Amino acid sequence: MKRLMQLSAFMLALAMALPALAMGLDEAKQKLEPAKQQGLVGETPTGYLDVVRAEGDARAVVEAINSARREEYTRIAEKHDIPVTQVETVAGKKAIEKTPGGQFVLIDGQWVKK
Repeated sequence: MKRLMQLSAFMLALAMALPALAMGLDEAKQKLEPAKQQGLVGETPTGYLDVVRAEGDARAVVEAINSARREEYTRIAEKHDIPVTQVETVAGKKAIEKTPGGQFVLIDGQWVKK
C-alpha cells in the first residue's frame, strides 16, 4: 500500500510537471514580459501567475514560470522554517505592488488593469 501511494504521488508530480516541460524556463522568461504587456497573463495574491486571456503560449508561460516560483518558494520556506503559504503570500503582495500600470493583477477574484 505504501508503495502504491508513493507511485501515485510520483505520477501526480510527473503529470503536473509535463505541461511546464513543454516550454523551457528560459523561453518562458523571454515571453513573460510581452505576455504581461499584451494582457495575457497577470500576477495573483498567491505569488503565482495566472492566465487572463488564453492566447498563444500564455498557459505554457504561466506553467513554466509558476513551476520555477514554486521551487524557489519551497526553498525559501525550508531555509527559514516557515510555511510555503507564507512565502507565497509575501511574494504575491510584492509582485502585485511591483506590477507596472497597464498590466493585470487579480484583486478579490477579479482581473484589474493597474
